[in-house]
Amino acid sequence: MSMRVATGLERIAAGDSEALALVRGKRLGLLAHAASVDRTLRHARDILLDAGCTLAALFGPEHGFGGGAQDMVAVSDARDLRTGLPIFSLYAASADALQPDAAWLGGLDAVVVDLQDVGSRYYTYAWTAALMLRTAARAGVHTIVLDRPNPLGGEIVEGAPQRPGYRSFVGLFDVAVRHGLTLGELCNWARRVDGIDEAALTVLRMKGWQRDMRFEQTGLPWVLPSPNMPTPDTARVYPGGCLIEGTNLSEGRGTTRPFEIWGAPFLDGAALAGSVRVAGARLRPVSFEPAFHKHAGQVCGGVQVHVTEPDALRAYELYLLLLAAARMQAPDAFAWRREPYEFETERPAIDLLTGGPEYRQALDSGSGLEEVIAREHEGALRFDQQRQPSLLY
Repeated sequence: MSMRVATGLERIAAGDSEALALVRGKRLGLLAHAASVDRTLRHARDILLDAGCTLAALFGPEHGFGGGAQDMVAVSDARDLRTGLPIFSLYAASADALQPDAAWLGGLDAVVVDLQDVGSRYYTYAWTAALMLRTAARAGVHTIVLDRPNPLGGEIVEGAPQRPGYRSFVGLFDVAVRHGLTLGELCNWARRVDGIDEAALTVLRMKGWQRDMRFEQTGLPWVLPSPNMPTPDTARVYPGGCLIEGTNLSEGRGTTRPFEIWGAPFLDGAALAGSVRVAGARLRPVSFEPAFHKHAGQVCGGVQVHVTEPDALRAYELYLLLLAAARMQAPDAFAWRREPYEFETERPAIDLLTGGPEYRQALDSGSGLEEVIAREHEGALRFDQQRQPSLLY
């Protein structure tokens, strides 16, 4: 059964008086991407223009304003063909370029942020929004977040926040892996942590969204928020599936179901599928050949994680166990990623993703995961309490 959820953008499109009062007659910047659309698939840029706003600048996160760039590919500034406006990239060639230049905000009354997040700490859009809020507040420019559903719902929290020294662009603030926050709530959290005045941020709340909703129950169309996030099920496995980026295994980029399908040329998918008991999903042995990215053109053995009960799935813990099983199956071939990852060159990618070195150290020493998983549970419980003041629904 679906309900009609109205996103912040849809409230503007519908002529909601509270929503229009925030933007009409204002000179605005817009931070958006390909999924910044209403239920009729009209883009935020066009909806704001039709609402009587003046758009002066556009900003694009990772993958670009148009959403076409692959992961960790620097995006250059460009110009919007539809309006002729400049598009400033907030994901360029260096860590310094992740934060907007204050000069880009000159003359703006506000920056509107309309990004579809997927509910996992690693997804960089949240941190692009938080950095925009920080820069805009310093420049005296208001930030307006048009809120959208968290595809994972807003009740379940998984995985401990990062330990000291493990912040990065896959976790700029210390939040749980599966944080259970909407983008508006996450910006609310970031505002509090940064000590930014409450008046600097307005979250235009959704109407009709409830924390226990699956995305399919919202009545909204799923539009790929990034090239490798094709379905809501991809988002559901992503709190665990993204961990594969910290290894030499293929996370399924170059297939049509990345993060759900994963493996390597040296893995036995049938043995892997039988190695872990899982609630909320079924593991199917697969053979696949990535068209690009890791192991491109090679036949890989692995599994596809088929989500059967979204409310029961705990993807982060599942993939912690599956990666351990993959390493045990092929200890000589399995390896941690050592290449630079999200502008970080010193710390291993897996440590940035899990928020510390404990998981990697446990697997390297063969000491078992009981302690690691217990600590992850405890950290998630603590964060669940800490996030309460930032909740809007």
